[in-house]
Amino acid sequence: MKEWFSLRTVRKKILMLSKLTGLTLILFYILCTSLPVSGNASFLIWLGSLLLLVLGIDGFMSRFISRPAAELNAAAKRMARLDFSAGCTVTSSDEFGELSVSLNTMSANLQQTLARLENSLSERKELTDQLSHEMKTPLGIIRAYAEGLQDETDEAKKQVYAQVIISEAERMNDLIVTLLDLSGLESGAANLQITRFDLAELVETVAGRLLIDAPDIRFELQYVLPEHKAYVRTDQRRMEQVLRNLMVNAKKHVQPGGVLRLELTEKADAWHFSVFNQGRTIPENDLPKIWTKFYRGRTDSGGSGLGLSIVAQILSMQKLPYGAENRTDGVCFWFSIPAAESFHTDFTETSL
Repeated sequence: MKEWFSLRTVRKKILMLSKLTGLTLILFYILCTSLPVSGNASFLIWLGSLLLLVLGIDGFMSRFISRPAAELNAAAKRMARLDFSAGCTVTSSDEFGELSVSLNTMSANLQQTLARLENSLSERKELTDQLSHEMKTPLGIIRAYAEGLQDETDEAKKQVYAQVIISEAERMNDLIVTLLDLSGLESGAANLQITRFDLAELVETVAGRLLIDAPDIRFELQYVLPEHKAYVRTDQRRMEQVLRNLMVNAKKHVQPGGVLRLELTEKADAWHFSVFNQGRTIPENDLPKIWTKFYRGRTDSGGSGLGLSIVAQILSMQKLPYGAENRTDGVCFWFSIPAAESFHTDFTETSL
């Protein structure tokens, strides 16, 4: 019964108004005809009452029907012009109120979508500018050495020129391949192949290849690794990519004769990996920027500036915590990953 007499829809409001209007007209007619006055006077009184009734109905229709409809129409026109400065303020409990909420929700969603689109276009333009800048140097070198190759008669110098051209072409190819890989990660086109593997063994393998067996080692390598297996469940190839990029970054920035330290420790059912390089620190204001594409803050080390972006994207895809922080005499990069199995772990520390 309560629901029947409620006015929660425009249809019910109009039906209720029409019924009340009909009953009021009948009531006015009965009252006017029963008055002790002449027929003409009775008709004038009824006509006056009818005019008051029409004005009342007009006010009711204006407040509950016309005004909300006009406001909704104006709000829709503003949104059609992509003007989201003012929302719709209709707060009734009928369809108009629901439409007002829907329009405001749509307006907020459109604002967010347009903001993301503008950011995306801005980032795309910035990426194009940065890529053009990155390509300019190797292309200039290739052109210069190709021109020199045409005029050079010394076979030994020709071989040197040709090797430089090949090296710069490989550099451009690596940059393009890395960008395509990063684009696939950002767009979600690259899927993770989850497997169970020993993270400690992977750290040793990557470190051995990059930091121990390499011929250009001019620093002291220290590491802390668990004696037991450090099992995790994730994409092994992608985690190798993360470790490789972090170690290469540390190797580039460690000072001559300085310490490069790797650690893999278990904390609260998670494996915590960190790599520290002794050397120049990163300005605190620049720390949030190091994960962006083409960032080169401390020195122009000749890299693509994409390694840390790929690290951030891979770890973010898995919602794994990561970061970088300045130490007294260097910089430490780290990330954590849940342990697939928990062990009571002892650790050994070694220096090379």
